[in-house]
Amino acid sequence: MKNFEGMTDEQLALLYVDGDNRAFDELLARTQTKLFTYIMFVVRDHDMADDIFQETFVKVITKLQEGKYTDSGKFSFWVTRIAHNVIMDWYRQQKNEHIVEPTTDNDLSNLRSASVFDTYRESEIVNEQILRDVKKMMNTLPAPQREVVYMRFYQQLSFKEIAELTGVSINTSLGRMRYALMNLRRMAKEHQIDLALQA
Repeated sequence: MKNFEGMTDEQLALLYVDGDNRAFDELLARTQTKLFTYIMFVVRDHDMADDIFQETFVKVITKLQEGKYTDSGKFSFWVTRIAHNVIMDWYRQQKNEHIVEPTTDNDLSNLRSASVFDTYRESEIVNEQILRDVKKMMNTLPAPQREVVYMRFYQQLSFKEIAELTGVSINTSLGRMRYALMNLRRMAKEHQIDLALQA
């Protein structure tokens, strides 16, 4: 019985490629909770999240077996990228109206980047009621906007990392965040929710 405890995810992936199925079981056990949480946050439907999770791992297995994974030290990043692509395929089949969406040629290079973040600085402490209200409103955002908010504020990824993961430009990632914030502010105003952050 091989002990996988001291091995990295990348080492386990390569062991699986070499035919060790137990290595994949260990890899799945390590990544499933974080990955499912990410998927569930974006799609907000348990059955759909299950389907996307399963499809993601079918694609992971297929890509591993086809030799399309090389040890880059970022296995979880690679798996999340696959999940993102599966989610976006699902999202393309959905139509979400009444939400501000960026245009396909969305380019925010002429905006001061600070203006996007002035209201939502990570270091500020927010009380629990505001967080609950924000989470409820976030659940109504389109998947690409909800995803970028999740990656930025829950996974604390940089916009460069978000852009790499989602396969878009940094400007598009910033644009999605901007539209998410616009939608959140609009919803807060409509429902008279105070989103003032505590210093």
